[in-house]
Amino acid sequence: MHELLDKINSPEDLRKLDPARLQELCAEIRQYMVECCAVNPGHLGSSLGAVELIVALHYVYDTPQDKLVFDVGHQAYAHKILTGRRELFRKNRMRDGISGFPKRGESPYDAFGAGHSSTSISAALGFAEAARLTGSREKAVAVIGDGALTGGLAWEGLNNAGSSKADILVVLNDNNISIDPAAGGLHDYLLQVTTHPFYNRVKNKIWNSLGEGKTRDWVQKKVIDTKSNLVRSSGGAIFESLGFRYFGPIDGNDVGQMVTTLQRLKNLRGPRILHIHTRKGCGYAPAEANPTTWHAPGRFNAATGERIKSVSTADRYQDVFGAVLTELAGMDPKVVGVTPAMASGCGMIRLKEAFPERFFDVGIEEGHAVTFSAGLAAAGLKPFCNIYSSFSQRAYDNIIHDVALQGLPVVFCFDRAGLVGEDGATHHGCYDLAAYRSIPGVTLASPRNETELKRLLFTGLSLERGPMIIRYPRGEGEGEAWREAQYVSLPVGRGEKLMAGKGVAILGIGPVVNRALSAAKRHKADYWVGPAVYDMRFLKPLDTDILEEAGKFDVILTVEDGCLKGGLYGAVCEFFAGRDHAPIVKGVGIPDRFIQQDSQKHQWEECGLDEESLLDLSAMKDS
Repeated sequence: MHELLDKINSPEDLRKLDPARLQELCAEIRQYMVECCAVNPGHLGSSLGAVELIVALHYVYDTPQDKLVFDVGHQAYAHKILTGRRELFRKNRMRDGISGFPKRGESPYDAFGAGHSSTSISAALGFAEAARLTGSREKAVAVIGDGALTGGLAWEGLNNAGSSKADILVVLNDNNISIDPAAGGLHDYLLQVTTHPFYNRVKNKIWNSLGEGKTRDWVQKKVIDTKSNLVRSSGGAIFESLGFRYFGPIDGNDVGQMVTTLQRLKNLRGPRILHIHTRKGCGYAPAEANPTTWHAPGRFNAATGERIKSVSTADRYQDVFGAVLTELAGMDPKVVGVTPAMASGCGMIRLKEAFPERFFDVGIEEGHAVTFSAGLAAAGLKPFCNIYSSFSQRAYDNIIHDVALQGLPVVFCFDRAGLVGEDGATHHGCYDLAAYRSIPGVTLASPRNETELKRLLFTGLSLERGPMIIRYPRGEGEGEAWREAQYVSLPVGRGEKLMAGKGVAILGIGPVVNRALSAAKRHKADYWVGPAVYDMRFLKPLDTDILEEAGKFDVILTVEDGCLKGGLYGAVCEFFAGRDHAPIVKGVGIPDRFIQQDSQKHQWEECGLDEESLLDLSAMKDS
């Protein structure tokens, strides 16, 4: 039982609490969060650190009328628990449960959807300006942290908000990822003075008494210059230069100080930024000791903190990538690795350990990662740039303008392609095949197993013009003995015939080919005849020899773990369009809707990409 938390079904209930009991509530929220995430994994560390911040925000602000806009959403678990979703949080990131990120359709308290980073300030500015134009008294607060301030969009939002004089508060939750900590009595004293109502009343009276003109401008400039000098040591000068009033830093895990500070800042006007320090994993010793691991720890024993590791039967694709890239770097001193803050997740941490001088983590800046890689390539190096597929969308223009247009030999490795499971619609890598197929000069490939990934990476090593995109899924591979496989450069634009057949030709790309092949073999065992199966391997350039051969079949079935519109299905239909004797072309892939959070297995079933669904296709039975 949680004495306080069990009675809170909305922020209105929270606001009835005596302020003296808020820290007790924070402890109960943490306990509940740990209990739930131990059996149903999620992004734990960041949310543990943001409990006091979220309690204070809902205690001070009149949500949902006032708008709280979270960045990424990694910090928002306490927000979900306090806004009528306490019991639903047990099904966080599950089918028929709630999303792991803020989602507008889920609750009126989720003012703006999130999942990718650095969006909160721009969105909150939109709310603030809308309130001004409509005469509303609603407040807009952006909560940014967990490294999201490294993203370029965050600085675009800051620049615009500071010059707009909008009534917006930005809370910078600094958990030692992006901004250096500051300490000292001067900062605390400055915070108390600059947020105090008396100080702001007197200040406004002085400005009003001076009227308009050169005298007021001169006095204001002197005061601002003096204050900027005082806040410079706390990191606030850059925000002041953008037009924000800077406050802090303060202890974001002190709920009493957070409430007092927010109450004072709430009634100020114009762009303000509150800099707070929190501890990632706060209140749970294992998470505090190792915040990187406990960002998303998987299942664990809540009492002991012991992580429960799943029994793996195959290496993960990300581990294959990391090991192979490190070997390639040993073969060629021009090989370098670039990642936008995903070194551990994508496996590039191995390169960092072996060749630290050739490893570049540029922060959460996908566009910069691409153009930086283009510069490296233009200087004669061989960059391998690893970006999660869904995050690559944020760098689409850079890939076209800075790499493809110049034909630079950058190898892009898109991890987490296809359906990713519990993170849901914001993180699926569904659109890469369709999006990048349209760009001139791109080589676009997807391996069906670990050995193919190893060989495609080796093929990229000899790339003379680019870009080359290699996309592969999240999770375990097929159990291939890839370590023993020889390095072989694969012919660009050539696929492979995996099984002869008649009636139906299955053309697949990526690991889903393996499920199609298994289904075809089962069909052949039952009916003595089965479809032919081809691994296209490359979506661009297409293997036209395979297409000509497949054109002799009655039916072609395309299978892909990307969106049907514009992907392999679209490419094959385009190839046969206008022919007098074209086969019937059917497609299996991700339909034209957003697939919500669930296990990968269930998502495959929903889209007809699992083995049983492929076996049951009428096109296969008719063969």
